[in-house]
Amino acid sequence: MRNPVIAIGLDAADPALIEQWISQGHLKNLRRLREQGSYGRLKTYEYYRAETPWTTFLTGCSPEQTGYWAPLKIKEGTYEVEDIQAYDFAEYQPFYGLGDDYRVAVFDMPQAPLSNQVNGLQVLAWGAHSPQTPSHSIPKSLLQDVIDKHGEHPVLRKDHASIMDVAALKGLQAQLEIGIARRGAICQDLLQQMPWDFFLTIFGETHTAGHYFWHLSQPDHPLYPSVGAKCPGDPVLEIFEAIDEAIGGILSKAPDNAQVVVFAAHGMGSNVMDLPSMLFLPEFLYRWSFPGKYGIARGKYGKPPKPLVNDARAKKGWMGKVWSLKHESNPLKGFLRRQLPTKLFNPIAPLFGSTPAPDLISPFKMQAESDPFFFQSPSWYQPCWPQMKAFALPSYSEGYIRINLQGREPQGIVAPDQYDAVCEELTQKLYQLKDARTGEPMVKEIIRTRQSATETGPKLPDGDLVVIWQEKYATDVVDSPDIGRIGPVPFNRTGSHRSDGFLVIKGQDIEPGSSLPAGHSLDLAPTILNLMGAPIPDYFQGKPLSAIKETVVVG
Repeated sequence: MRNPVIAIGLDAADPALIEQWISQGHLKNLRRLREQGSYGRLKTYEYYRAETPWTTFLTGCSPEQTGYWAPLKIKEGTYEVEDIQAYDFAEYQPFYGLGDDYRVAVFDMPQAPLSNQVNGLQVLAWGAHSPQTPSHSIPKSLLQDVIDKHGEHPVLRKDHASIMDVAALKGLQAQLEIGIARRGAICQDLLQQMPWDFFLTIFGETHTAGHYFWHLSQPDHPLYPSVGAKCPGDPVLEIFEAIDEAIGGILSKAPDNAQVVVFAAHGMGSNVMDLPSMLFLPEFLYRWSFPGKYGIARGKYGKPPKPLVNDARAKKGWMGKVWSLKHESNPLKGFLRRQLPTKLFNPIAPLFGSTPAPDLISPFKMQAESDPFFFQSPSWYQPCWPQMKAFALPSYSEGYIRINLQGREPQGIVAPDQYDAVCEELTQKLYQLKDARTGEPMVKEIIRTRQSATETGPKLPDGDLVVIWQEKYATDVVDSPDIGRIGPVPFNRTGSHRSDGFLVIKGQDIEPGSSLPAGHSLDLAPTILNLMGAPIPDYFQGKPLSAIKETVVVG
């Protein structure tokens, strides 16, 4: 007789926080699972860590194997960036597509397809964070049945708020908690529909809480003293406590012989990536390509930095505030841009004459033209890319640099025989970039994704260089001896991803209180299949972390 597996994912839940809260007496259900089962830490990749973990989990394959690096991709032969959404799963199917021999239920797995190889039910994009898939189900009527009985998730595809608006953040927290309670009730219902061999759900609310509530919870963020103090309680902990309670409710409906897996494929920490990848890097490359020109946030190099930008200026929002820092050679125009609302400044801007080309494109113009990447500040520099030696690609985590290579880009200006020299020069100059407040080097490591200009292939990432930033401090202003100072600029999201995850397994054959070996996110799928006694594909790159049953390898 098979022992069913119930797997519950906590999206971007940081193991250090969970371990701390468990030791403090919080999260009673997770504490009980850890005491009754086996626990271990996981690692995922150091780069593309926000974009790839769910695809790695679903396929058991690395990005090099799938060729999937991000939901954003350069359209070949152009400077256009496409929104390709999730991996297409044409080559590698979700690991739970096991055919008729296994009864499987999947509720709200993000970045997944509806698989015709699943014998059971699937509901996608009910309330996942960044689902990257339509809201649909198998059977087709099931999603609507779930909504009719339990309601929608209140913040599907709108789970964000201004980090400076505590009232709005508390409102977002309340909506997330409604979603958590509904998710728990839905999973309880689905669990009781039939005896499943495998049941999977993901709590995406942890992801949202980490991004937007970090400065209200964790003292390591620079905004905690001025903003976090205004917020009662600890919103991140409260979200985890609500999920912990929901997990208890779900498991109360589980069969007695169920094996339970709770996991996170990656983690969260203070946001050390958004501003460096989405603002400092594109501005650095702009100034490097156009010596003497400035795009956004020209600061006074060599002087003590101005105080943190924490006045909210909530009417402008982050995007409006940053765009108001666009450099203007005319001091009066620059003053008016900074002081006036965008809708008042735009009509008078032509009075100062035309701006020399190439110039940045306004995010508000992009938004009016329905450009899906209007919020991605690297895209504001896109009109300049043809004349730049290298440019920053839109990113959700690390910094991605594309060399404007002759023969690859439509107006490439870097000759193939200069590719290595340009990569090396950029690498050395970026290593000199420092946090202007602390003096800490901003760059931890720079990875080359190609050994030469001639290396091509459909599974390579778009970026030629990947910049991995320091993780000690959330930075709002940087200095470079080559291009000067950028900032200070306002913070956006206050939590960003880390490569740390965790795994806890409870089952009849698991020794209580034991430890799992250190693992990788690639090990999650084979571990679950091993617990099920299901075949493990030979193309999987990970290994089972718990030898409960004999592993079967198939071609």
